[in-house]
Amino acid sequence: MGIWGKEIKTILLFLLMISVIGGFTGLFWPLMFLLLVSIIARQVIQISRFEAWISRGGSKKYPSSVGIWEDLYYHVYRIKKNERRRKKKLGQMIDQFRQSTEALPDAAVVLGINNEIDWSNKAARKVFGLQASDKGQRIPNLIRYPEFIRYLNANNYQTSVIIPSPVDHSVTLEVRIVPYGAGLRLLLAQDISQLKKLERTRKDFVANVSHELRTPLTVLKGYLETLQDLDDGKSLLLTNSFLQMQGQTERMQHLVDDLLLLTRLETQQKKLHCVDVPALLSQICKEGDDLESITRRIELTLETSAHIMGEEQELRSAFTNILGNALKYSPIDSIVKLHWYQEANCVVLAITDKGEGIAKTDISRVTERFYRSEVKRAKKVNGTGLGLAIVKHVLMRHDAHLKIKSELGKGSCFSCHFPASRICD
Repeated sequence: MGIWGKEIKTILLFLLMISVIGGFTGLFWPLMFLLLVSIIARQVIQISRFEAWISRGGSKKYPSSVGIWEDLYYHVYRIKKNERRRKKKLGQMIDQFRQSTEALPDAAVVLGINNEIDWSNKAARKVFGLQASDKGQRIPNLIRYPEFIRYLNANNYQTSVIIPSPVDHSVTLEVRIVPYGAGLRLLLAQDISQLKKLERTRKDFVANVSHELRTPLTVLKGYLETLQDLDDGKSLLLTNSFLQMQGQTERMQHLVDDLLLLTRLETQQKKLHCVDVPALLSQICKEGDDLESITRRIELTLETSAHIMGEEQELRSAFTNILGNALKYSPIDSIVKLHWYQEANCVVLAITDKGEGIAKTDISRVTERFYRSEVKRAKKVNGTGLGLAIVKHVLMRHDAHLKIKSELGKGSCFSCHFPASRICD
């Protein structure tokens, strides 16, 4: 029974002594009362000593005692000692974490439940202009950009937001918030000024080169047309050479036009109005059928008359590119279906073909610039490799996204999903 056994034996021994003495003296009950008072008094004194020791933190050596109280003191002392050891270890880990995050090149700010600053590292204090005294301040009071405040309040942190530094407008920051714990969030900011500069340089280069190429291409095309008019057809080599040069010139011109379109999509401001999508799709399908001189291959289903807020020429370009691909990469006698319909949270244009399909490994890459899947075909299919990149940028500018379902040898379905917030009258 351990220490409790000793306590019980002691009490039983006292009871036996009182019984013997009480039997000889006739004072059994007074002695019993005295024993109970003594036991209670001892326990009260021990409780008082224990309470005084605990109130001081229980960190110092516990008072000398005997019996069960000595065990109680020892167990509490050991718990306190282990707790102090854990606190010390935790403090060391926190110090190491703070030292490591202080050394991070990216800004980091810990936000509380009410967007108040709990902690920030050196980089955050530099790019956001935070001070040590700002701890406890709400971050929207210090970073006042509307786009940042909307991002903070939206509670949708799957994306990031781009803002200039509050202390240096030449510095561009990509800000992302990572939720963790119970209502806590970690704000991370990366300096992407150099990336933005390189991106602007790339866009300017593509735009300038594309513009510069238009003039020599126009001149070449004009001279080729003149030479073709002068060709009497007596030299088969000369005639074929003219045809090949004309084909390559037109291909280069399409490439330049697509590059210029991509540049405009990346740089120009949006000019939105309510677009009659059913009418636009009907016109695109009619133009497509006119190009298919042998048979009509396009089947349009308008399940909804929904209009969307957007830029009509951009939407025309995106829809035409998808439809053109479906016609090019499917058999000449197969039907390409367009379906315009509405779901709970979006309106969708689905374009389905029975063509060669796309391998699973290529689906994630077909919207990259100049990417073309390596598929052996009976005949070469002409294209610039920019069509789906244009589609991707157009949909991004309309808050929409592209979904691709495809299976090799069975066909593909390209669906454009526009959010319900884009629907207009």
